[in-house]
Amino acid sequence: MANNVSHITEYRVLGKVLLVLMLMTFLTITVTSLDLGALSVTIALLIAGFKAFMVLSYFMHLKHESLLLRILVGFVFVLFALIVLITFIDYAYR
Repeated sequence: MANNVSHITEYRVLGKVLLVLMLMTFLTITVTSLDLGALSVTIALLIAGFKAFMVLSYFMHLKHESLLLRILVGFVFVLFALIVLITFIDYAYR
């Protein structure tokens, strides 16, 4: 935590985040059941990235941390996106 400041997230907010995560899970299941080809994997990964962002922000309290830590976590997301993009490019040209 930044400067050892305590923060409390309301249960109502956590419940809403949990509801959004459950809805996104059902959306992921729906997208993967449709026959969209490689696009279904891309959409599922985007939804998973959004869900990871929600978990990091609310349940792991990243939104209350310092700017440096948030930038470092953002760098990890960018690195993950690059690795996935390189994998898709490699798969497409085989």
